[in-house]
Amino acid sequence: MDPLERLLAERACERLVIDFVRRLDLGEPSSVAGLFTEDGWWEWPPPGDGRRAEGRAALAAYFGSRPPGRLSRRVMSNILVTVTGPETATATSYFQTYRVDRHDDGRDEGHDGTGDGGPGGGFGGGMVPAGPPVQVGHYEDRFRCLDGHWLLASRTLVLPFGGPTPTAGG
Repeated sequence: MDPLERLLAERACERLVIDFVRRLDLGEPSSVAGLFTEDGWWEWPPPGDGRRAEGRAALAAYFGSRPPGRLSRRVMSNILVTVTGPETATATSYFQTYRVDRHDDGRDEGHDGTGDGGPGGGFGGGMVPAGPPVQVGHYEDRFRCLDGHWLLASRTLVLPFGGPTPTAGG
């Protein structure tokens, strides 16, 4: 693999890392399934709660089940992609999650169809008071290139810091 091919592979994988959280926060959460291979999986192994979703249908169902009225923003950093072969790569990336559940009865105040406040969302259509992140951790990813397109083969959540999701106004 020449240096330009390696750089393009790294960049494609970095975009997947960012697109994953963008879809969770600003788009349709269930659409993250399309970023995975058909047999791809996401897991939060013990000492987490042991959740695992495998295959695109299970991934779409899992990520699409977020509570109505949840507003979240994730900050990604320290994305380190290692190309391990012409069609394989791994990555580690760090994240912070800011999240709040709102008493909006699931109304779609961001008008984007997700009920999460959307791109311009917030409590009652306005700004939510900032608090500390509810999660700080990292992802361990494996990628595969299929027919010239890079996809997530697996994503493991490592969560050393976490707490309950607060409720806005409560």
